[in-house]
Amino acid sequence: MHDLIQTWFQFVETWGYVGVFLLMAAESSILPVPSEVVLPPAAYWASQGRMDFWGVVLAGTAGSWFGSAVSYWLARWIGRPLILRYGKYLLISERKMLLAEFFAERSGLRGVFIARLLPVVRHLISIPAGILRMRFVPFSIVTTIGAGIWCFVLSWWGYEVLGDQPKLMEDPNAMVAVMKSKLYWFVGAVVVLGGVFYVATRKRPDVAARTAPKE
Repeated sequence: MHDLIQTWFQFVETWGYVGVFLLMAAESSILPVPSEVVLPPAAYWASQGRMDFWGVVLAGTAGSWFGSAVSYWLARWIGRPLILRYGKYLLISERKMLLAEFFAERSGLRGVFIARLLPVVRHLISIPAGILRMRFVPFSIVTTIGAGIWCFVLSWWGYEVLGDQPKLMEDPNAMVAVMKSKLYWFVGAVVVLGGVFYVATRKRPDVAARTAPKE
């Protein structure tokens, strides 16, 4: 496990800001690249003086916006019926798609912003935004703000929580010790995100009732 983590951290270091941008662009589209494995490693290297903290945040935010913009325009061009029909081949389940639509339709730009801070729908919210033909400039603004907050939080975690262990990449025991001693940060983040997700979706109608394509 330590060897795998070490390899990934080295990959992020090698590709630098360009790698952060491309991976976060993929994360904000339909490709399964978790931002949690991109920004914390990059911020860790920033804490070691090999990258810049704000450079990581900006590269991640720019990549997130770019990936979201691509998804927005593709969805606007392709349309809802084709996405629902063929999305499963691109790892877009119908239920996730309908949940993203719920956020976009229910609260508009505010829903887009909230979705950018939540798991499951954060990388899909651009699709219903494009289908609904939201104005691109306001969509870009709330997407950038939401993505910026997300990127800052993950980068802060990598910088402050992991960054105080300079031997993390050299000593497996140091890696295990950090994971154990910093576990409460992870648990706290899960609880907070779970609470936000519950509050944001507790009035959600049954998405199964909305599976029929719109006219």
